[in-house]
Amino acid sequence: MFTPDEIMQLIQSLIWLLAGVGIFIVGMNFLSDALEKSAGNGMKRLLGKIVSNRIFGVGVGAGVTALVQSSSATSVMVIGLVNAGVMTLVQATSIIMGANIGTTITGVLVALKNDYFNMVMYFLAFAGVMMGFMKKEKVKLAGLLCSGLGLIFVGLEIMSSDQAFGNALIKEMFTGIFSVIDFPLLLILVGVIFTALIQSSSAATGVVITMVGTGVMGLDLALFIVLGANIGTCVTALLACAGANANSKRVALIHFTFNVIGTALFTAIIWIFRQPTVDLLTAIFPGSDQMSLQMRVSVFHVIFNVTTTLLLLPFVNQLVHFSKAVIPEKETAEKGHALRFVDDHMLAMPSVAMAQVKQEIEYMLSLAAENTRLSLSALQTGSADGNRITENEEIIDFTNGALTTFLIKLSSQISASDEATIGAYFHVLNDLERIGDHAVNFYDIAQEMRQKELVYSDEAKSELQSMCDAVLSMFAVARTAFENQNFGCLPELTRYEDQVDEMKKSLTAKHYARLSEGSCSVTHSPYYTSTVMGLERVADHLVNVGYSIQNPTGSQKEHL
Repeated sequence: MFTPDEIMQLIQSLIWLLAGVGIFIVGMNFLSDALEKSAGNGMKRLLGKIVSNRIFGVGVGAGVTALVQSSSATSVMVIGLVNAGVMTLVQATSIIMGANIGTTITGVLVALKNDYFNMVMYFLAFAGVMMGFMKKEKVKLAGLLCSGLGLIFVGLEIMSSDQAFGNALIKEMFTGIFSVIDFPLLLILVGVIFTALIQSSSAATGVVITMVGTGVMGLDLALFIVLGANIGTCVTALLACAGANANSKRVALIHFTFNVIGTALFTAIIWIFRQPTVDLLTAIFPGSDQMSLQMRVSVFHVIFNVTTTLLLLPFVNQLVHFSKAVIPEKETAEKGHALRFVDDHMLAMPSVAMAQVKQEIEYMLSLAAENTRLSLSALQTGSADGNRITENEEIIDFTNGALTTFLIKLSSQISASDEATIGAYFHVLNDLERIGDHAVNFYDIAQEMRQKELVYSDEAKSELQSMCDAVLSMFAVARTAFENQNFGCLPELTRYEDQVDEMKKSLTAKHYARLSEGSCSVTHSPYYTSTVMGLERVADHLVNVGYSIQNPTGSQKEHL
């Protein structure tokens, strides 16, 4: 039993310990955020090269996770990509396996902790904070990275200090606790719960490594807790798939199953060969200094994840089949419209989310172009696929609202350099929605004229066809400019708009001339003028879409 003074010391030490853990987790978040933002383009290139090759998929998963220092973030990102239909389950499975390897980098980094290393990290933390006051975005980002890396080691130093794990009373307390739960399954459960609570296996492993380094915990106990941490890290992905489609839930299940199988295999081996395993790790890193003690845990973490990946990589298809058997397709019943390429889970990876938003807008542009083509065809022939036009318009309206909501959420997480792009996307969405409305108006005009048995003269049809052809040509130019960031298309887009503007004036004048001559009925007038005016407005919106790559508002006038 502890005396009252000892209890007070214990409380103070626990507060120091919690402070150290908190600073460590904040540092991890800072580092992850900085790396994700600075490596965003690299991640997009990696994801763009995803193929069916499993080994390459493992490399992508390990690389992305090493960049962002979070297997949970990678898992959430993969769930979002699968949910959006961008990635297959087989591709996602190999990436998840690689993510488990990538996350071991943190443990190795933590194990390198020593007095000299700490001094360097403290300086980085101070320098990072100072850089945060600079105006340049890149300098601020570098400061966030430095302060994150530094805070990780400040937290570790606090945890290993005499006020925390270095305190004899703390050691005595934890020794007593672990003597009671010195049972592999209980230790694994501790790892699962602790990791689930802090939602970071890297942080949980870092704490365990520190405990072993300070002598609070024996290596044999630490191994089981590390195994549990690998299961606990799946909790974030399991929570992320709530409300997602069946494939996304399967990704989370595969991640969970993968880690459970690996943990079961290693638990059986270590349970039977507990002391030989400890002796082997001790032989690899002999000595009683803190770094040697810590490296034994971090290397075991690496061995566990690499070995599990090598063992299960040939069984990727079996894991996918298992997930499909557990989670059948019945959940995919019709539930209204959904975005094709964007998912809220992508908010964890802003750079990837930006790329997917662009792809969603490109799809919306294709629907607007299709509806315009169909409705203009209806004006000329009197018939069109009305159901298709209505369906496309519903998707356009839904995409506009859903993507606007997503962009509002995303705007709070992006770097300053992406703010202009987000602003441009807001304007493009509005322009595409208005084009969709004009297309519906064209179709309504065609339907009303058909019901009233009104037909344009051949001359009027020919004039309208010329203007329609010019507007439809603008869709291709605007799309090339927007999709490929092709500034060379912008002058051509301007020439088309000038041509359409001239056509509006010319066609309107000719129409009124025919009215005066009596060769055109007044009944046709509102339909004809509405169509001409609508085409001119569609051209204006297309110019805005193209020029959005140069100016967030899409206006070309500022650049002429």
